[in-house]
Order: sequence, then structure tokens, then C-alpha cells
Amino acid sequence: MTAPTPPIELAGADDQFPGEPVALPDGFVARLSALCPTDSGPAATAEASRDWWPLAMHWALAGRVPRRAAVLARPSTTDQVAAVLASCDAARVPVTPAAGRSGVCGASVPVFGGVLIDLTGLQGLGEVDAVSGVAEVLAGTFGPDLERELRADHGLTVGHFPQSFDLATVGGWVACRGAGQYSTRYGKIEEMVVGLEVVLADGRVIRTGGAPAAATGPDLNQLFVGSEGTLGVITRVWLRAHPVASYERRAAYRFRELSAAFEACRRVIRRGATPAVLRLYDPIESARDRGGDGLTCTLLVLDEGDPAIVDATTAIVDEVCRELGEPGDDDLVQHWIEHRNDTSALQALTKKGYVVDTMEVAVPWSRLDAVYAATTRALTSVPHALVASCHLSHSYLDGACLYFTFAAQPPEDEVATTYVALWDAGQRAALAAGANLSHHHGVGLNRARFAAEALGPAHAVLVSLKDALDPRGILNPGKLGLPSPFGAPPWP
Repeated sequence: MTAPTPPIELAGADDQFPGEPVALPDGFVARLSALCPTDSGPAATAEASRDWWPLAMHWALAGRVPRRAAVLARPSTTDQVAAVLASCDAARVPVTPAAGRSGVCGASVPVFGGVLIDLTGLQGLGEVDAVSGVAEVLAGTFGPDLERELRADHGLTVGHFPQSFDLATVGGWVACRGAGQYSTRYGKIEEMVVGLEVVLADGRVIRTGGAPAAATGPDLNQLFVGSEGTLGVITRVWLRAHPVASYERRAAYRFRELSAAFEACRRVIRRGATPAVLRLYDPIESARDRGGDGLTCTLLVLDEGDPAIVDATTAIVDEVCRELGEPGDDDLVQHWIEHRNDTSALQALTKKGYVVDTMEVAVPWSRLDAVYAATTRALTSVPHALVASCHLSHSYLDGACLYFTFAAQPPEDEVATTYVALWDAGQRAALAAGANLSHHHGVGLNRARFAAEALGPAHAVLVSLKDALDPRGILNPGKLGLPSPFGAPPWP
């Protein structure tokens, strides 16, 4: 069975957050252990209580996790998940769902302690309707396992390839509203979900969706997609699947001005061309092994599928890009494919004391230039900041995702304060310039403080949903900026 990949070595099991975790009632752990396998050991609970949040990686090297869960529950069936949640709800014990723990915003950190429910025991591909192109998969299944079996046994692919593909599970994709690197062809995860099996806070099991383009009231799939375990625990997913592509084309282009490159991407999409990959790098990122000279921008293009569609798509791309830019080295696409999921630089820089993180936002085409300028300016104005760069990673009819990378080198005792300052400056600058809060990394703990201002009065609707579905507030408290009966989140 595939297991989570640790983000960096963990030198201890102490809590970073101040205050005491929620105390468990007498006999609770024994009752939980009768429902499914559990582990209360410090090593196991500490390892399970962290994800790929970059700041927590600094803490890990110092022997600390943000907050250690009191007990780790390891169910292997939906019924066991339901029993664990019902028990936690009755005892008013916080419960944090987790699986691959590949998130970078602290979404699977149990900020008040309690139970961490490890869903990686729910792995495997279920029924596949090859005629309709629908695959049933358990939520704890890792991406490579899903794709390997779908391709080998059914000649199908879901087409969802996030950078965290090797690290993440299907349930995590759905719970955090993820996007794969081929999303311009196949869509984001919310467009792939046909139906869900969800366990509510009190242990009830429900099924949502299941039909193509149904009109039976609001789409309840979308209530849970992106809810990050705060409204229910996803245990099973039905996903749309496509025939594995037998044809592919690649291209690369260079642009003298970033605004012209933005415009090229916009024109391509507005003309109806949707290449699987349309990745545009600013001059700083283009100079990092992408053929740039520090002045030009690089656009990488890849498409796959039916030859007629792929050829028509790449013809439109080529026409637009030659008008606004010039052809580049197509071999750059292969280099990107070979290195796109490499995370080794993050660990290496963290060990050297650098603060490194990424921030991705969704932006209307008309606001791309303004958001890029405002956000990079705000990030580089923070004391100890070294660099802020950006690439356009996903495109849509009305806008695109801007994905910022930033780094700083503060004194050791200013790592956390510098990290907070970078996020406060960058995220608020992006919001003010016309971006949204997040495109695909989600909100989690790190972005929770921005949720209410980003959603405005609509945040109260989210609070009402939380109150209705989880009246005792046990599900992943401290996330999405939602009120918690266990107190205020200890971060920042």
C-alpha cells in the first residue's frame, strides 16, 4: 500500500503552537481503538500531524510539528470512518482528515490536537464504466496508483497531473480543489468529479451527484469539493476518464514583453484552442533552465489527444505566438516534463535557512498585468526578501492562474515573522489588484486569516453551512477562516 512521503526529516515531536491541545475524555482512546486500528505513539502522531507547509518544514528541522494529534485513527472502510466520526462528534473531540498530506497550506495540521484520521487505508480502484468513462476510486488512493491501473486495465486516464502527483491522493485532490498541469485540456478536479461518497460529522454517509449535467437542485458535489474536510470526509469519488492519448505535439516560444506573452495566451484560449499545457514564465523564471536570458519570457506548449484536434490547436497557438513573439527551443518542453515534480530545491534551501514558498491566484485576463506588478512589488518590499517571480500555469476563457514563487533570507530568529510578512504583503496586494484568494493550493491554516475578506459577505454563508452540517464544530477546526468551538487558531 502506498504511503505518504515525508516533506523533510523530523527531528522531534514537540508542539510549535502555544497553548494546550483539547483534552480527550477518559476512556476515549480505548473506545476509538475498538472501532479501527489506532496509534498514540509520539513518533507516529507527530509524523502524521504535518504536511508540506514550507514554514512547518523549518519547525521540523528544529524537532517540532505545529500541533501533534493525540491519537491517529487508521480506518480501512467507509463504515469505520463513519464510526470514528460519530464517536468524535459525541465526545466533542476535534478530528482532522488527512491522507497523502501533500498540501502546502497546513490544511491537514490538527491545530487543536484530538484525532487525526488517516484515510490512506482506503485505497483502490472500484467499478470502471469504460463506455461512459467513469471510474470509481477510494479517496486514499495515490495518483500514480490510480493512473497505472486505469491505463493498464482500461486504456483510460483521468488527466489530473498536479505537481504533487506522486505525493497526493484522490481525496486530497477533491478536498482542496486541485488543478493538474494538463488542466487546460482536461479541466480542474471539480470538472472531473461525477459523484462523491461523504461521511458527515455525526457519522451519516451520503452520496452526491452521479449523473451527467443533472438539474436536481444545487450541485452538492461542489459543496464538498474544496471544503478541506470542514463539512464532511470524502471516502469515495467517481471521476470522469478519457481514452489515453496516442498523439502529442510540443512547442516553445519567446516573448520580449510579459504583457505580450499574456496577450498571446489570452488570444489562444479566446479562439477556442485548449492545449493541455500552456505555461508561461516571466523573465526571472525563464532564466532558470528555460532558455531565457533574464529579459525574455518563455512559453511552453504541449497538447495530446485526437490528431485532428491537436493539429488544429497547435496551428492556432503557432499563428498567435508568431504574431506576438517568436519560436523557441521545443526541447525545453521535454526538460520541463523531466523536472516538473522535483521538490528537492525546497528541502535544500530550507536546510540553509531560506524562506521559500509559492502563492497561486486566479485572475481575470484584464487584470493580469496589474496583479503581476502589484504582487511582485509587494513581496520584494518585505525586509530580507531576495526575489519574487511568477509563471502562468493554467488558462481559462475568462482568465488564468498566476503562480508566484518568493524567497527571503532572514536571521534565524525572524523566519516566522518574515514568512508572515511575505504572505500578508503578497496575498493582500494580489486581492487588492483583482485576484482571488487561491487557485488550487486551497486555504488551509496559512490562508485562513484572509478568507473572510476575500469572500466578503458570502463568508457568512459558508459559516452557516458549517453550522448546519457540523454543529459541534469537530471537523478540521481552524481552517477556511471558520469559527471554532475550541478557540481561535494559534496561527499566525
